[in-house]
Amino acid sequence: MSTISDKNKLFEKELLPHIDSLKTFAFHLTYNENDADDLVQETYMKAYRFIDKYIEGTNAKAWLFKILKNAYINEYRKKSKQPTKVDFEEIISYHDSDEKGNTNYLDLREEIFENMMGDEVTTAINKLPIDFRTVILLCDIEGFTYEEISKIINVPIGTVRSRLFRARNMLKEKLKEYAISKGFRDVRGSKNINEEE
Repeated sequence: MSTISDKNKLFEKELLPHIDSLKTFAFHLTYNENDADDLVQETYMKAYRFIDKYIEGTNAKAWLFKILKNAYINEYRKKSKQPTKVDFEEIISYHDSDEKGNTNYLDLREEIFENMMGDEVTTAINKLPIDFRTVILLCDIEGFTYEEISKIINVPIGTVRSRLFRARNMLKEKLKEYAISKGFRDVRGSKNINEEE
């Protein structure tokens, strides 16, 4: 990064536009608006501090989500007084050379947070264990690919797929009665969703 002006321009152009997505993700991790705001602020402070490690034109959103997730883990560990096994403060550049511009996905975030899907769905997502909630939010709400999620949460792609499968099944169970009340049916074998198989 050649000058502070260039650094500021890059920060404003590529990193700041993702603030709403970060706030949403942070809130679903913390369940507290003030804590979520603090987490987003910490994320942007670290991103600015390490902006020389970010490569312009790569996936800024995934890079920021990784920083946020690591900041959350560090705070959680600090609060639970567990020894740190891995240095999550180390910021690693995220390179998106294989999947540039692949952002065509249904924006479930808008539906959830504009009350189109109902509080029941948001509540069900929030009740998932953190590992499962994280993959649902990153994949189905934020639209990250399995590869991107793997890099953000530092687990193999197979683990991402497994957690996503289990998370979706947990959601299906939690939302079964809600789906019936909204008139949805299980079309597999033409059975009602509440009928025994």
